Amino acid sequence: MIAPHPSALSDRYDLCVIGSGPAGMIAAIEFARNNPSRHVLLTEFGGHKEAARNSLDDSIHNLNPANHHDPYECTNKGLGGSSITWGGRCVMYDEVDFIERPVVRDHCTWDTALFEEVCRYREDSAAYFECGTGPFRTTDMPHLREHRIADGFREGDVLDSVVERWSMPTRFGSRYRREIENTPNLTLGLNLEARDIHSDAHGRVTSIEFRHAPSGTTVPVRAASFVIAAGTQETTRILLRNTRIFDTIGGPPAALGRYYQGHVSGKIASVRFSGVPRATDHGFHRDPDGSYFRRRFQLRTEALCRENLLNTAIWLDNPLYHEPAHRNGAMSLMYLAMVTPVLGKRLAPPAIANSVTKGRVHRVPAHILNVIRDIPSSIVIPATTFFWRYCLKRKLPGIFLHNPQNRYALHFHAEQLPDPDNRMRLADDGETLEIHYRLTDGDVQSVIRVHEILDAWLRECGCGELEYWFPENQRADAIRRMSRDGIHQSGTTRIAASPESGVVDRNLRVWGTENLHVCSSSVFPTSSQANPTFFLGMFAIRLARHLASSPQEPAVPGAP
Repeated sequence: MIAPHPSALSDRYDLCVIGSGPAGMIAAIEFARNNPSRHVLLTEFGGHKEAARNSLDDSIHNLNPANHHDPYECTNKGLGGSSITWGGRCVMYDEVDFIERPVVRDHCTWDTALFEEVCRYREDSAAYFECGTGPFRTTDMPHLREHRIADGFREGDVLDSVVERWSMPTRFGSRYRREIENTPNLTLGLNLEARDIHSDAHGRVTSIEFRHAPSGTTVPVRAASFVIAAGTQETTRILLRNTRIFDTIGGPPAALGRYYQGHVSGKIASVRFSGVPRATDHGFHRDPDGSYFRRRFQLRTEALCRENLLNTAIWLDNPLYHEPAHRNGAMSLMYLAMVTPVLGKRLAPPAIANSVTKGRVHRVPAHILNVIRDIPSSIVIPATTFFWRYCLKRKLPGIFLHNPQNRYALHFHAEQLPDPDNRMRLADDGETLEIHYRLTDGDVQSVIRVHEILDAWLRECGCGELEYWFPENQRADAIRRMSRDGIHQSGTTRIAASPESGVVDRNLRVWGTENLHVCSSSVFPTSSQANPTFFLGMFAIRLARHLASSPQEPAVPGAP
């Protein structure tokens, strides 16, 4: 059910979840489904739809806009949270992300036992995200087991069998709103900002005070357990604003707000395969249920550890859309559509649109010439793509065009080092959230070395080679200029075995408290090569079932 006003809230709940993004919604629904006698409150700062402006994003100060998107480009406030503009890519973390490696020093504060436990919830998470039930490796698919990404390729230090899966993409607000409305033990409260956390001398959170944005009134919510699932920025801000909850352990953990990570991402090279162009596996596959998946390059665990490199994925991509030198009419028409005011905003979220346009209108006459020269394919391909991408329930996740020269750009997506100087902190006013974010030399050099290993392996297989876009002495600077994240936020409330090295324990309970948990990618101490959303869904299911099995005082629902 949906509470029309804070006055309609009950005076106590079994579980209160703060934030209605995928993690918060999965945790709340999963708990409510499996515990029909227990009462859940799910709160959201925004409303049913995202507003053009909001006070939280307006009070974030991004100190490095060159490498980090501003909040309006990388987060959402409204029912469904980040899924409002999420592209739908569902990717698994890897076992290497959970092992001690010299490259991350002592900052890998989770372990493979936790990885194996969380992996039990993969299929359940896939059901929420609607990304299919198939495996995440082609080696587990009989029809693709012997099929390679290109003629002559074989697996060794480099793998081509890892796949990414794609959701509808599922917009959690519209997809699960009806279920929330029809679930009697699940209440949704909108336009509520979590402000003050009240706890007793033993670390038990007794209530959280919310501010109702439209009216300015405040309302306390009591619950047996609380989960903060407000995204990395707002989860971190809530904890930074309420450091007194850590009094039982002598103060806030040193890791709170620190070790902020995302991904290093961009393109510095192309690959030219030497085999039959039509044999190159550049596009999407579909499972019998209609879900899409696509393969990518990754380095084997042994190679990453031997070379002391960060986990990195590389996939085949199109040339840079904004450069008309590609001479592809379809790409030029798509670029022109993206830079057209109003239309471009409807076609893609800001961060994704920026990856196509690079934030500028560039050589429009040359793009128009490409379109004219390439008719009719310059019109037919975009029209067909538009239908598959925007007019069907199971949407085409992206656009990857066949290249008859067997030459493809390579898009890298790399883990970042857990750097304590990358952090989120409160400004002196106690409200403004400052984001301190930079790329380290280790981040950049790892990307370069991964490309070198991929190039050497392709040459050894005799199936292709890399063609770099920049001279060797310019590649590091090129990566620093092109990489811009802030979409995949992690690290600021990391999992650890003690408050000396982290903020939450392996069950996501905040150190120093008895009943306060965090369900956000902020708990991930390493960022992997993967988009975090799908893997976070697995943690959300695990947390909901853990809380359901924990002894609690029963709630006494009723009007306040």
